[in-house]
Amino acid sequence: MSPYERYVLPWLFEHACGVGPIQQKRAGLVPRAQGRVLEIGIGTGHNMAFYDADRVTEVIAVDPAEQMHDKARARAAAAGIDVRVLGLSAESIPLEDGEIDTVVTTFTLCSIPDPAAALAEMRRVLRPGGELLFCEHGLAPTDRVRKWQRRLNPVQRRIAGGCQFDRDVPSLVRGSFEVTTLEEGYFPGPKFASYLYTGTAG
Repeated sequence: MSPYERYVLPWLFEHACGVGPIQQKRAGLVPRAQGRVLEIGIGTGHNMAFYDADRVTEVIAVDPAEQMHDKARARAAAAGIDVRVLGLSAESIPLEDGEIDTVVTTFTLCSIPDPAAALAEMRRVLRPGGELLFCEHGLAPTDRVRKWQRRLNPVQRRIAGGCQFDRDVPSLVRGSFEVTTLEEGYFPGPKFASYLYTGTAG
């Protein structure tokens, strides 16, 4: 692991993923989680404060960025959430079929190397009647902004842990799930980085 990955990336994710508008989106989504929860890409643990400890029995998190795990665990402890963090990417999740009640993915599908495979794994481990909660930035609706997303992707991938601006989040989710609710639109910030998809699926 390079010094940039060890020290700069955690600082970048801590600040970029913790701004007010993003936290508001988390606050409107994450409290829906219940039972045994699988969180994809825990990062530094920004979701931990929004879980309802009376509804959640355990959070199992997968994230290959192990340099961020201690911060996430500290946030979980402060929130009274029992969390188990695994240093893995989501394309292969070491859980049995149907043993998860809720899957949560926030600002993560942008950086998973194979998001379609990861979503198929989420579907596999989610029980029948369980719910996927997602909030992700992605492909903008206008050609002008999409062009900028594609132009900037090579730089973004290098500086932001593989993150890409232009993933088609609804299409990816629908490859493995039935989307039940979906809100989309820009949140404050540069348009190439701020088109947001928030929803639920089962």
